[in-house]
Amino acid sequence: MKNFYQFLFLLCFICWSQTSFAQASPGLTGLILDHKGEALSYGTVALVRKADAAIIDGAGVEATGRFHLKNPAPGTYILKISALGFATQETPPFEVTSGAFSKDFGKIGLKQDSKVLKEVTVEGLRPTIVNHPDKMVVSVEGTAMAAGSTALEVLSKSPGVWVDQDGNIQLNGKAGVKVMIDGKPSYLSGKQLQTMLQSMPAENLKELEIISNPSSRFDAEGNAGIININLKKNTQAGLNGSVYTGYQYNGLHGFSGGGNLNHKAQKWSSFANLNLSRRGNLRTNTMERLFHSEKGSTWFDQVGREEGIRITPSLRLGSDYDLNDRHSLGATVNFTTQASDNFYHTDSDLLEPLPQDNEFIQARNAVEGSYFNVTTNGHYLYKIDTLGSTFTTDLDFVRIGDKNTSQFLNSYQYPNSGKPMKAENLGSENPSGYFIYSAKADFIKKYLNKSKLEIGLKTSYVKSDNELRFFAQEGSSRVSDPLRSNHFIYKETILAGYLNYSLNLGAKWSLQAGVRAEHTSSEGYSVTLQKSTPKDYLDFFPSVFLQQKVSDNYQLTYNYSRRISRPNYGSLNPFIFYLDPRTWAQGNPGLRPQYSNSFQMTQTFKNSYILTLGYSKTTDFIGEIPVQNKENNTTTFGPQNVDDFDNLFSTLVVPIKVSKKWDINNTLNLGYQEFSIWLQDKLQENSQFYYTLNSNHNVLLPQKMKLELNAGYQGPQAYGLYKIEQNWWLDAAVKRSFLKDQLEASLSVTDIFRTRYVVGAANIGQDINAFDQYFGAQSVRVNLRYRFTKGQSFEMKRRNSNLDELNRAGGN
Repeated sequence: MKNFYQFLFLLCFICWSQTSFAQASPGLTGLILDHKGEALSYGTVALVRKADAAIIDGAGVEATGRFHLKNPAPGTYILKISALGFATQETPPFEVTSGAFSKDFGKIGLKQDSKVLKEVTVEGLRPTIVNHPDKMVVSVEGTAMAAGSTALEVLSKSPGVWVDQDGNIQLNGKAGVKVMIDGKPSYLSGKQLQTMLQSMPAENLKELEIISNPSSRFDAEGNAGIININLKKNTQAGLNGSVYTGYQYNGLHGFSGGGNLNHKAQKWSSFANLNLSRRGNLRTNTMERLFHSEKGSTWFDQVGREEGIRITPSLRLGSDYDLNDRHSLGATVNFTTQASDNFYHTDSDLLEPLPQDNEFIQARNAVEGSYFNVTTNGHYLYKIDTLGSTFTTDLDFVRIGDKNTSQFLNSYQYPNSGKPMKAENLGSENPSGYFIYSAKADFIKKYLNKSKLEIGLKTSYVKSDNELRFFAQEGSSRVSDPLRSNHFIYKETILAGYLNYSLNLGAKWSLQAGVRAEHTSSEGYSVTLQKSTPKDYLDFFPSVFLQQKVSDNYQLTYNYSRRISRPNYGSLNPFIFYLDPRTWAQGNPGLRPQYSNSFQMTQTFKNSYILTLGYSKTTDFIGEIPVQNKENNTTTFGPQNVDDFDNLFSTLVVPIKVSKKWDINNTLNLGYQEFSIWLQDKLQENSQFYYTLNSNHNVLLPQKMKLELNAGYQGPQAYGLYKIEQNWWLDAAVKRSFLKDQLEASLSVTDIFRTRYVVGAANIGQDINAFDQYFGAQSVRVNLRYRFTKGQSFEMKRRNSNLDELNRAGGN
């Protein structure tokens, strides 16, 4: 702990010294204004030598409208300012007399260029996958596949991403993915994260940023890396927005609808998104288990069907206000609620060594749930200088409430013994609540030599209160079952600080290196058992990025990072969750966090073709392990620490441009996974060579129609002790624009041939635990979206992103 506070003191001292002595360097500065006298947030400024009209230097116009150029050699120069939609403006000649020369040009106004304001129709396809040194960006906005989909469905089709049978997200064969929204942590995991992503319409998504090896600026949480979901941002002045509606059928009927409203004027930029969806949850399931003992073998065969409806309204509000050119404030509020009804019916045969002991069980389970999530954020930005140095602060508060009321109606029949049938009526109530508080501050100092220093501090506090009340219904009264009831409270405090520095090592090489320290103090307390499980640990997480520019067409990036994945709050809960008379789920308060060391090399050719090779080693990997009890023929599913997980992985991205109107993006993932764990006094090992191929086709058709096809093949996978068999799929969508592109209609069909079955097994010794599930992936969707604009006409002016959310997610 002493080392951690020394580290924090060092960070605070560096941040204070850099902020205290930060000054605007000598050079050429000014403020660019549009024809209305407002700051123009884009454009270029070129420094031109008057004698020969040679361009000596140049710079982009910042979001505040300001520009900054280094002081040139003595001589006479002019500035030439260019911006799309405006006539080029030149300054009068000025003379530079010395190296300490500086000049502030004040306000420079631009005039609109009538020649470029005429309506122009551009028809083409933009790349859907773009690689950067530290991330891969997948475009979602405007795609036909996104219409009617959820964020979780879009994620499952992204390069290197796999969503398992329980909704857990994996990246490059590794579990433990941290999901962020607009560069801000979601603070959710497990079921809560799955619920949030299922309630988020894909129509609101702009792009996904896949960051497999994040820098020290990001939270160390997430062994597999980070997936940042960038939502659509307002880019127009005045009032504008859109409304949409859609229908879906996947064996159950569903709909979605909503709209967004944006208003931008002078110093204010505000938005409101309202969405409502009714989605069907459909699953068929076949399970087979073998319990092998000295008395003989017992077979358990189960056939089940699950049907459910989730009604999810959500509201998202946000506003930014510029106090002046250097200071801005903002706030966002996101409210999501969900009401669900779920029915799971199973028929199970238990075949014993002696036929007279055979048993047939009918289980009729009904679960009624309610859920809400309120996430608030307040942020402040101070722009220290014109080079882009900033100081930002964020305050977050998250409140989650979740309650499930379950009823279990079971009937037992004994077909070979003549014993009378018996029935039982069981039930449970499971209320849970989460409180999350977080505060952070980030300081970024940029220098004239293009190097950059990043320093930050963060603290977060989480409290989870989870209770399970299990009972038997006898007539009109309830009889509590104390062995299946529990009350569990979990508290966690994390203090973190980081230091990150990047610089150029000549024309061909650049380096970024940093370290993050996180001190975690947590306590799990069972109110029922009066038992506490405290933990206190300090960890350091280094990261290194080395980029080599071999040529303009070929770049190499090498990186290393150490990361952690802490057990999610539900996994630490020791409750026994009843699924059916022979199947339970149980948490594990003794779970340890898992750590990974990841090495990666990325090759980029012509900024389009990408090959990534990597290796990661994870210790104390957290995986679901089925434990079969041969005395009562029950199976308990629960998380345990797997001793080691080794993963070799590679990703190949190959775009093919067949024509101006037909693009193909192909992604191939190859790797090798190896898990090992001591179980039942034996070393259990599970290894698998895996591969996934995804091909996405975008075709422009006549009459403003666009066709999308997505074909995928997933080879065998390993996950803990599970082996998952291969599957494949084909999705198709078509979209057409009407009314000068204000109205869009789309039709999509997913899993056309009904092939996305999840089939797997976790067999230990002679015992078998196998399943075959289908999650209602085959569906038909019809969607309409209408866009409107009122107020100021469209201007080629990007949003003044004072909070720098998009850049923060990429570490720029």
